[in-house]
Amino acid sequence: MKRFSVPLAACLLTGTLAAAQPDLVILVRHAERAAEPARDPGLTPAGEQRAEALAQALSGLRVNAIVTTQFRRTRDTAAPLARALGVQPLVVDAKAGHVQAVADAVRAQTGVVLVVGHSNTVTAVLAALGGPKLAELCETSFHHAFVLQPAEQPPRWAQFSYGAASPPPAASCL
Repeated sequence: MKRFSVPLAACLLTGTLAAAQPDLVILVRHAERAAEPARDPGLTPAGEQRAEALAQALSGLRVNAIVTTQFRRTRDTAAPLARALGVQPLVVDAKAGHVQAVADAVRAQTGVVLVVGHSNTVTAVLAALGGPKLAELCETSFHHAFVLQPAEQPPRWAQFSYGAASPPPAASCL
């Protein structure tokens, strides 16, 4: 007779062990933000161009879910793609436990998911989803995009750039 832990046995009985998960996750930092208003700025003209470049770069991937934070800069970065695809972004508040909350929200999706985060969360969410542990993004870095196939064992990942190049990174960040 096989023995299972209580959580595993419960999953087997309820059929949630093989729960759906996304095929592909794309993670980016919000585009260049304006200086004002200080509390919740939108995007600069360069940021708006980068948001459009993101929509173009992902146009053929059939993104069916978008996750952002409550901050305008993440919502504005996702907006061109969301409009083009008719997708309503899921907002996960940036607060204590944010990285895990985003990872949980992503795992609840299927298909292709775009996550628009912040310099201090993008690589942490990538790691929480099974990707590599990378340095945080630099405050001046906006061009990075990470792609993760979480269902692969081990999860496969890649990185690409989109939009205009960012300034060279500092030694301790990407």
